[in-house]
Amino acid sequence: MGIEVEHVSKTFGSFKALDDVSLKIRDGELVALLGPSGSGKTTLLRIIAGLETADAHPAAVVRFHDEDVYKRSAAQRRVGFVFQHYALFRHMTVFENVAFGLRVRHRSTRPSNGDIRQRVERLLSLVQLSQFARRYPSQLSGGQRQRVALARALAVEPRVLLLDEPFGALDAKVRQGLRAWLRRLHEEIHITSVLVTHDQEEALEVADRVVVMNNARIEQVGTPEEVFHHAKTEFVMEFLGQVNVFRGRVRNGKAVLGELTVDYPQYRDDAERPATAYLRPHELRIERQRNGKPSFAARVTRTHSAGSLARVSLETPSGAPVLVDVSLEEFAALGLREGETVYLYPKNARIFVPDGASGAMNGDYVI
Repeated sequence: MGIEVEHVSKTFGSFKALDDVSLKIRDGELVALLGPSGSGKTTLLRIIAGLETADAHPAAVVRFHDEDVYKRSAAQRRVGFVFQHYALFRHMTVFENVAFGLRVRHRSTRPSNGDIRQRVERLLSLVQLSQFARRYPSQLSGGQRQRVALARALAVEPRVLLLDEPFGALDAKVRQGLRAWLRRLHEEIHITSVLVTHDQEEALEVADRVVVMNNARIEQVGTPEEVFHHAKTEFVMEFLGQVNVFRGRVRNGKAVLGELTVDYPQYRDDAERPATAYLRPHELRIERQRNGKPSFAARVTRTHSAGSLARVSLETPSGAPVLVDVSLEEFAALGLREGETVYLYPKNARIFVPDGASGAMNGDYVI
């Protein structure tokens, strides 16, 4: 059951929540809507669900599997919705919470008690909560309550599953476990799903594709690998993971970025233009000597090795901070001391050059 959204906008008073957004989600795909607060991701989810009405527009469309549902209510669209704060009925057992959506159906479409029991038992087994059927929400952990909420959403056999920050109220360790569990569950049931999150790690780990949103518009759509390693805009580059930012200028096939000069064949014009280079912490190599390749000096200000990688904080002669990630083995071999000067060699960089027509052109610098 694929989802198509075309030319959808939404305004709240003077605030533009969505600005002519179009998106296609393939059948059986799990897509994450990722962005900062106010980017429009939750508004888009609620319009897909039918919980919010888009601004009037002759070309606006919301389709489920080629069927126009734009003017249908949430109940008519048959969506499963999982909220951040569970929204479970405290006076009902786990079993009755999951069965609720089936029991309140009109008599003509309501399953028999036997069918309801079978469906609920199957779902509780699916979310690994069979032994908690007789418990109440107050007797469960936060992660267990969220799994009950998911089972309840699936009980009504929705056409699509929508999840609004489902793990936002949980602590980091529980969230990590539930992310892996949700990915396994999706691979088993293959229901078309849309997950709203502001957690970059969550989106990159769970989703088949990531939709990065900013200022009411979509910045980029792609696989986790595409949006992380091949960002199309400066916002996506800065928003996804930590980056080192170097500002400078390009001209005649060269980029001069502070103390660093590299080849940049994408721009060979005589006219000089401003440029911004982005290097992730793992895209820099630390050496004690220059070897003739493009590099720049930096002073070690702090080291931190309590993790799977060692993180080295440095400062350039102009005072710009730089972060470098190295393996623990490499860190031990370097034997870095705070205050010493070393040389940083870029392995890869993405350089953006403003373009009045298209906003920016960009290219990779690789050595």
